[in-house]
Amino acid sequence: MSTITADAQTRAGRRSVGYWARRIGSNYLVRKIIKAVFTVWFVTSLIFVLIRLMPSNPVEVYINELITQYSLTYSEARDQASALFAFDVDQPLLQQYTEYLGQLLHGNLGTSLRSPGTPVLDIIKAFLPWTIFSVGIGLLISFTLGVFLGMIMAYKRDAWWEAILSGLASMLSSIPSYIIGIVLLVFLGVYWELIPIHLMRGSHSPGVQIGFTVEFIKDIFYHASLPIATYVLATIGTWILSMKSSTMSTLGEDYVTVARARGLPESRITTAYVGRNAMLPLVTQLLISIGFVVGGSILIESIFVYQGIGFRLLESLNTRDYPLMQGIFLIITISVVVANLLADFVYGWFDPRVRVAGGD
Repeated sequence: MSTITADAQTRAGRRSVGYWARRIGSNYLVRKIIKAVFTVWFVTSLIFVLIRLMPSNPVEVYINELITQYSLTYSEARDQASALFAFDVDQPLLQQYTEYLGQLLHGNLGTSLRSPGTPVLDIIKAFLPWTIFSVGIGLLISFTLGVFLGMIMAYKRDAWWEAILSGLASMLSSIPSYIIGIVLLVFLGVYWELIPIHLMRGSHSPGVQIGFTVEFIKDIFYHASLPIATYVLATIGTWILSMKSSTMSTLGEDYVTVARARGLPESRITTAYVGRNAMLPLVTQLLISIGFVVGGSILIESIFVYQGIGFRLLESLNTRDYPLMQGIFLIITISVVVANLLADFVYGWFDPRVRVAGGD
């Protein structure tokens, strides 16, 4: 009898473990988090391999720089490079990858090869805030203006100026951001000489005291004005067209017709019924766009010599600074994955049918 009882308890325990495993595996949030972690690992591993497949390596690049700049012989340049770099180019790739993952698990992104003794994490902390500031302000301005103009255009689609704005928005949305940046730089700074380009380089002026002061805030906006203008012009067209289309689609829904039949004020219908539902796909799109804040700044920051993380990434690509490249690409990957994860959660919160369809 005791044996039968023990077997029943064992089977019940197994059923209990299997039951909870299935419950956890079928949970919408858990599945998304597991997928996000796997994506970060896979992309990070792929980047690790790809940057080592690039032509040349950090040592060879530095040797060529020494030969070109100081007319050294190859052996002299190689000796200096060997003394500077704590990097073995002949180390097996698998061993490099294993050591890299081991450092990541301990929260260590390594040390920059071109800035000996400087942790990669410290470099990212120093440059990333400037990119978040410039791209974030530009994205916020373009999203706000785009949503406002798009809704007005949907309501006033018979007005003469609506076609002009739609055409302008379509044109802006089709032009790459770096082209817009070059146009602003050439015309405003070179041809028309409206702004002193040489004084706007960097993220802030030398000698300005960093802090929450009026002088410092004015200075950082001054240096970031052209990148911010570029981000606004490059993205506002997409927000206008998306909001216009979403609003026009929402205006044709039955619940809007019923609300008008009930005699509700048009202002309440616009805000509580039309605006809220029309903005739903744009909010998720905004969250996804936030994830590309870091990666989308490389060319713009290089054009305006703005000292952000994109500018630093381009330098590391040119010098083959493997640890710094890996660290910045890891931040880009995490930001994109987390942004997509938040977009899934927000959309699932607004629309529970997403979670139901996902099996939760």
